Amino acid sequence: MAKPNFNYAKLPGSYLFANIAHETAAYQEAHPEAKLIKMGIGDVTRPLAPAVIKAMHEAVDDLATPEHFHGYGPEQGYDFLREAILENDFKARGIDITLDEIFVSDGAKSDCGNIGDLFDVDNVIAVCDPVYPVYVDSNAMSGRAGEYDATTEKWSNIVYMPTTAENGFSPELPKEHVDIVYLCSPNNPTGTVLSYEQLKTWVDYANETHAVIMFDAAYERFITEEGIPHSIFEIPGARTCAIEFRSFSKTAGFTGARCGYTVVPKDLVREGQNLNAMWNRRQTTKFNGASYVIQRCSRHIHPRGLGSNRRDHRLLSQECAYDQGRP
Repeated sequence: MAKPNFNYAKLPGSYLFANIAHETAAYQEAHPEAKLIKMGIGDVTRPLAPAVIKAMHEAVDDLATPEHFHGYGPEQGYDFLREAILENDFKARGIDITLDEIFVSDGAKSDCGNIGDLFDVDNVIAVCDPVYPVYVDSNAMSGRAGEYDATTEKWSNIVYMPTTAENGFSPELPKEHVDIVYLCSPNNPTGTVLSYEQLKTWVDYANETHAVIMFDAAYERFITEEGIPHSIFEIPGARTCAIEFRSFSKTAGFTGARCGYTVVPKDLVREGQNLNAMWNRRQTTKFNGASYVIQRCSRHIHPRGLGSNRRDHRLLSQECAYDQGRP
């Protein structure tokens, strides 16, 4: 008899945002006149930028010709996109990242959920509270979360780090031992941004305790304040303790197009195992790469985005791109 993964049976109901969408749809059907302000999943409301649409059409035309047709692409992402990411998102900020440390995917959510494949079931997880539910649910599915308490709405084997008004919505270092820490800056859902000094405290802590930081930077384009890190790799020592997740959904409205990337440094090693090599092995086995069409138009996103040069969403749609040329 085939045995199911009973960790799924421990999960409370369905995914949070699926529940919200179901209840919202039911309410709107019953009250069609109501105008709702939706505070569930953070979807976008603006159309894709003209440069992106143009690149998408060109990529579709490529697939219709023998000369420019693309089939299976590299699982790590096409070089034309990875090189643009490397130059504009990292080297432009003086960050030391190499091309083979960048892995393009179909979105940060997928990578945040799949990264757990690299870690043993006995790792202790720490998350901010409140928290983006993917961090918790994916670890519960893998058997790391323990048992769910419906009264407290918490898992027995997860360390919750309060992010409340009392501590400035910034998590404090765990008092108990943890192996993996999820940090999100700007934070979902609180909006809090971690300063250079705060991130340095976390990097130093992770290196001292041999923990690994999962740094979700999906909202980094909204950082407008000077001196706030856009990447954890701006912090000395982060290459030996952190993995970073990025998304084009918040940068240029790609929630429907689906594209993001993850940075896994080659310096990140635990118990003799290189996590960059492990993630590459995982991706080449379980993933066939983001589509050529989406990667072509992903390259046509302004390298500085909304936050770093303080443009609004309307102007962002009129901006140029990483590179207007064809690969």
